[in-house]
Amino acid sequence: MSTQTTTPAPAATTVQDTGAHTPEAARVIADARSRIDELDGRIIGLVQERMAVSAVIQRERINSGGRRVNLSREMEILSHYRDQLGKPGTALAMTLLELARGRV
Repeated sequence: MSTQTTTPAPAATTVQDTGAHTPEAARVIADARSRIDELDGRIIGLVQERMAVSAVIQRERINSGGRRVNLSREMEILSHYRDQLGKPGTALAMTLLELARGRV
């Protein structure tokens, strides 16, 4: 007698998993969440790329005798994010700037 173990198939997204009240809504939510996960991966990659570019700028500024941080440039970035995304954009920009500081 042979004993085979099988790996269960991944469970389909259920209404409970999504908070939806119908299976159709659960499928839409699951698809949208998958898209968000893809976007988050791209955003993280872009943030890492931004950090690397910022490190180049900081290194060149320091090597030329300047300061690591250019406050007027940071204010431009904060303003741009606020203009495009509203008040939460400022917090996002601050987080991006913080991620890039002190890496050199």
